[in-house]
Amino acid sequence: MISKSDFDAKKAGYDVAVATLKAADAKVTQMRAQRASSSGRVGQASAMLRKLTDVLGKTEYVAPFDAIVTNLPVREGETVVVGIQNSPGSTLMTLADMSVVTAEVRVDETDIVNVKLGEPVEVTIDALPDKVFKGTVTEIGDQALVRSSGVATSQTTAGTQEAKDFKVVVTLDRPPQNLRPGFSTTAKIMTASKTNVPGIPIQALTVRTQGDLDAQRAAANGKKGASAAPATRSATQDARNKKEIQGVFVVDRATKKADFKPIETGIQGSTDIEVVNGLSDGQEIVSGPYKVLRTLKIGTKVKVDNTIPKKDDAS
Repeated sequence: MISKSDFDAKKAGYDVAVATLKAADAKVTQMRAQRASSSGRVGQASAMLRKLTDVLGKTEYVAPFDAIVTNLPVREGETVVVGIQNSPGSTLMTLADMSVVTAEVRVDETDIVNVKLGEPVEVTIDALPDKVFKGTVTEIGDQALVRSSGVATSQTTAGTQEAKDFKVVVTLDRPPQNLRPGFSTTAKIMTASKTNVPGIPIQALTVRTQGDLDAQRAAANGKKGASAAPATRSATQDARNKKEIQGVFVVDRATKKADFKPIETGIQGSTDIEVVNGLSDGQEIVSGPYKVLRTLKIGTKVKVDNTIPKKDDAS
């Protein structure tokens, strides 16, 4: 119905349109691939941003409490090592929280059984003389420490007869502002308190065996040969003679002679000890050096001198 030339022109236009459509479809596919690639790069960039933000945030460490820097082993620019399972990492600094100040003291093994949590303590600090700070016992160690080395007995395999101590932690009630970690302290723990009870100086207390007491009483009463031990004696009698008895020497007002009185003691202080039973008010007791009391015998005459000795200027 149309001429050959018109048909050829329409056919050429159609072929061009088909080719243009195919090129446009290919471009759309390419753009979709570029879009997916760009989305991947955006995700990678976001992950890198989060990583760098995390690293940047770790350049500043915020302490969880107010404190004082007491040790700074590394400085800016030095290399630190990250800790692993079998090797500790570098210590950047040591912080001391001064809002809660504790004093670590050592208590002898013979006294640790009397120490309880919450007991009042008086703490003296060498750097702050003439001041006494109040505190309470907040922790009592379970392991004994060898006094000479400070190592716990559970960490050593060698048997030792050395004196042992236990660590006790005391928390100060009102620590002063000028207090610094590492100060040397001495603590007095109040394990018990009593009022209106009889007491004697600790140096007046001595120990004798029952056999020695029997022999000395017999000698004081003039019984000759009473101090000689029999050739044969039972195990019960031997154990009785070796039994140790604590007591004091009381001065008889009439004869001025010393007599040993067994006593029962109670709580003990730094210089005095409570007498539960065995003495009455008004009795005079002998007090002196350990060597003198150790050799003092029943019936020995005593010269009473209660005057306070004057101190020599040279001494």
